[in-house]
Amino acid sequence: MTRRYAQTTSVPVERSKQEIERVLTRYGADQFISGWEHGRAMLGFRVHDRMVRFELPLPSAEDYKQQARREQENRQRWRALLLVIKAKLEAVESQIATFESEFLAHIVLPNNRTVGQEFIPQLSQIYKTGKMPKLLGDGAVTLNAEIVK
Repeated sequence: MTRRYAQTTSVPVERSKQEIERVLTRYGADQFISGWEHGRAMLGFRVHDRMVRFELPLPSAEDYKQQARREQENRQRWRALLLVIKAKLEAVESQIATFESEFLAHIVLPNNRTVGQEFIPQLSQIYKTGKMPKLLGDGAVTLNAEIVK
């Protein structure tokens, strides 16, 4: 079995969320929100005039029968999310990458879906057919039969 980052962490989820918020503030975020519903947590923020949303699948009672194991899995996922966000923001700050290249799949579009939610389902078809989504003259991209500007 592969060892995962923060697999044995004892850091409470709330502390990880607070650390994420502090990191985002340090790197210039001017909005932050987090919430949850059955099966997933959501974290949103605005940096560089871009709205970003991460959806974190939460461990289910079906997958983790023992409450202690489910709580441990939840703590691990939040620590990993903190690591990912921090690494992406540092890559941008250090000019290793652009903000858009690091966060592209998580940038929220005007239809309230992320770029990843719109584009990832099309990848298999693109590879099968070799056909790219059409670019329109005004810079909009046709994704899932909707026009997003």
